Amino acid sequence: MNFKGKNILVVGGSSGIGLKLVNMLSTLGAQVYNASRTKSEDWPDGLIHIPVDVLTNLDLIAEQLPDNLHGLVYAVGSINLKPFSRYTEDDFIQDYRLNVTGAARSIQLAYRSLKNSGVASIVLISSVAAKTGMPYHASIAAAKGGVESLALSLAAEFASQNIRVNVVAPSLTDTSLAGNLLNTPEKREASAKRHPLGRIGKPEDIASAISFLLSDESGWISGQVLGIDGGMGNLKTL
Repeated sequence: MNFKGKNILVVGGSSGIGLKLVNMLSTLGAQVYNASRTKSEDWPDGLIHIPVDVLTNLDLIAEQLPDNLHGLVYAVGSINLKPFSRYTEDDFIQDYRLNVTGAARSIQLAYRSLKNSGVASIVLISSVAAKTGMPYHASIAAAKGGVESLALSLAAEFASQNIRVNVVAPSLTDTSLAGNLLNTPEKREASAKRHPLGRIGKPEDIASAISFLLSDESGWISGQVLGIDGGMGNLKTL
């Protein structure tokens, strides 16, 4: 894959999957713009940081984007797991704002630049939990279901403008966001065994799939949800 001459915006690229992605895209030749609250010492040289919080001042993105934007990835998310009886209305609203409203607003702000490029790709991040019933996932599963529906609608609406929209749906991935779920050897072993392929996801597993969906090699793919989940979403091996 070659991203030389392409401008890519990653929203949420200071840690986890987003951080792995910005480094991967930069290595492949892209000019990466990152919008996030915090900076990372692990960012590649040449990355352009746009300091924003998706819940408060996301509109600042529009002021610093290039005229032509070839790709957008919304890598902001949450893992808010608890029994359904303990969820509050604010839990559902917060997860929806982080995952759905933030993605929608980011796309609105970048839309002119995406359209100007002539050919562009948008990738959103869902979860295996959106389509696989899992206990204690009610709020995040509902929000990620909204992400997938948003992407499908926009893929249809933007097709005539050569803007593709796709989704990756990971299972549990070894990032700081999942730290509480993987903080002991016993938890890691149990989580790995839940996946047909026998291991937990790595950030590069997800970043590689996103890079492909941003690339010219995926130019005839739109409106799809790609499960990057070790087989969990579709396979039953036990």
